[in-house]
Amino acid sequence: MALTSPFVIELTEAERVELERCASSRTAPFARVQRATAILAAADGASNAAIARRLARHVDTVRAWRKRFAAERLAALADRPRPLGRPRLSPQDKLQIIAAATQAPPGADTAWSHRLLSEHLRIAGLAVSCSQVGRILCGVDLKPHLVRGWLTRPADPEFFTRAADVCDMYRTRPPNAVVISVDEKTGITARSRKHPDQPGRPGRRTRREFQYVRHGTVSIIAALDVHSGQVLTEHIERNNADTFIGFLRLLDRSIPEDTDIHLVMDNGSSHVAKKTKAWLAAHPRFHVHHTPKHASWLNQVEMFFSTLTRRLLRRGQFTSRDELATRIDEFVLAYDEHDAKPYRWTYDGTPLTTA
Repeated sequence: MALTSPFVIELTEAERVELERCASSRTAPFARVQRATAILAAADGASNAAIARRLARHVDTVRAWRKRFAAERLAALADRPRPLGRPRLSPQDKLQIIAAATQAPPGADTAWSHRLLSEHLRIAGLAVSCSQVGRILCGVDLKPHLVRGWLTRPADPEFFTRAADVCDMYRTRPPNAVVISVDEKTGITARSRKHPDQPGRPGRRTRREFQYVRHGTVSIIAALDVHSGQVLTEHIERNNADTFIGFLRLLDRSIPEDTDIHLVMDNGSSHVAKKTKAWLAAHPRFHVHHTPKHASWLNQVEMFFSTLTRRLLRRGQFTSRDELATRIDEFVLAYDEHDAKPYRWTYDGTPLTTA
């Protein structure tokens, strides 16, 4: 029976005997048995598709076997030499990859990628693929494309003394006194979206327009009464000593004269300026308790700023600086009237969180 394939299989008697012996063998390699079976079927006139279905192989595989047998005859039954894989990397090669990943990239790049590392190592004489680089770095949990923030803080001999002092103020209010936590929140952006939100519905979240318009910024200074939760805020144009002293004067007028004022504040420039220190020295009812350096998270007013951000600023839309300032004032008044209470606060070495 003639085949339409250009690789027509016509067997000699010796070839058929060898192929039948191989196809019926129980000890020959399975791949060799399948090739012999396929060639016998092809010589009997079976199509490539029929042979592929019978042997559960792809038709392209059967076609390749037919082509090879037509060119090589019985030698086509043997496995072809497989190409050698990439040479295994030595421990020294792996150390070279890890060492390169822990150094700054050359040139204009500021972060390593697997491709960049592979190219850099190839120039250095080590042929390694991107996937090999990825596997080696994964094996040692090294991710050069990621950065974690870190503060190199010199040892502060006063850290525990100051932290204990602030915590004592939070735990026990001195007699005939108030404990006021003070700080500034600057650069609050007034933003509005170019198009209104699409309300959420079951199965779909609220959709918010990606593009927005900036309308300027607002800065505030806030004082939190630690033991009542009441907050006093004021808008400021500049964050300097004169502005801070003006706010201290407001506190001085707002709190009864026979009450001592214990201020908890960080080491910001306006808080430690010479003018500020001179003003405080002239008003002895103010007692200052500075948080340790780089530990402004001990300042409880930061928790109120977190509440303000979460409940008003993060999702609010404001068409002007004036609207933002007004909305902040309204929020603070409503907070003092309905929500103000002392924060349930503990110190366990982790950043403050709101109650």
